[in-house]
Amino acid sequence: MTVTLGEVVAALEARYDPALAEDWDAVGLVCGDPDEPVDRVLFAVDPVTAVVDEVVGTGAQLLVTHHPLFLTAVHGVPADDPKGRLVHRLIRAGAGLFVAHTNADRAPGSGVNDALAAALGLTGTVPLQPAATDPRAGLGRVGRLPEAASLQRFAELVAAALPETVGGVRAAGDPERRIETVAVCGGSGGSLLPAAAAAGADVLLTSDLRHHPVSEAQELRGPAVCDVAHFASEWPWLPVAADVLARDLSGRVEVAVSQRRTDPWTSHAGADR
Repeated sequence: MTVTLGEVVAALEARYDPALAEDWDAVGLVCGDPDEPVDRVLFAVDPVTAVVDEVVGTGAQLLVTHHPLFLTAVHGVPADDPKGRLVHRLIRAGAGLFVAHTNADRAPGSGVNDALAAALGLTGTVPLQPAATDPRAGLGRVGRLPEAASLQRFAELVAAALPETVGGVRAAGDPERRIETVAVCGGSGGSLLPAAAAAGADVLLTSDLRHHPVSEAQELRGPAVCDVAHFASEWPWLPVAADVLARDLSGRVEVAVSQRRTDPWTSHAGADR
């Protein structure tokens, strides 16, 4: 049976409720005709040129990304604008673009943070900052490792569980500190350091951490910190979301996860000195 783009969007929004998104966010269908058929869906973290190349090359009719293409007001999408060019390429290829961003971060069960927690094998996870409307949803997750590990060993486990990036995994804290309770937040989660401390977490794993909050957390004997690439922290959501969509649509669409590594950092020097 033919599946329309509108049906795919409805299935995605049933899992990643737009009401969970931040007020400033831009989620949902960016381009595409809801009445057009969809046979193949490609999932990626970023709507960038390399990923659109993959959409065109594979013949996917829908690209689902975590990061929005547009976050500020847009008054036109001319093809000589870098982002406008991507929209034109997608439309010419007969492909739509759908974004699930902070709503996917907060979503229960199949969201970004549950996927990150599952990639690390955490058990008994609950939201680190529950949503007011649904205690199962919210930002971040906190749970327990199957077996306690030192901070150094935990960082190694993180490196093995997430996509490799040039920045690797950085840790702040005593390398021998015992880690049992772990807080995670996909993407930029430095603001959740107080919540991680309140939850009794031994470590917070997140991205885009700044010098002063990390330094202050260590001075206050708060949680240790693991900092990973933004892309790497959100990538585990892709296969989860793809699998869920395929099951929700009873296998009537083919799903795939982009193999493009869209972490923008390309080289690193000086780590061994």
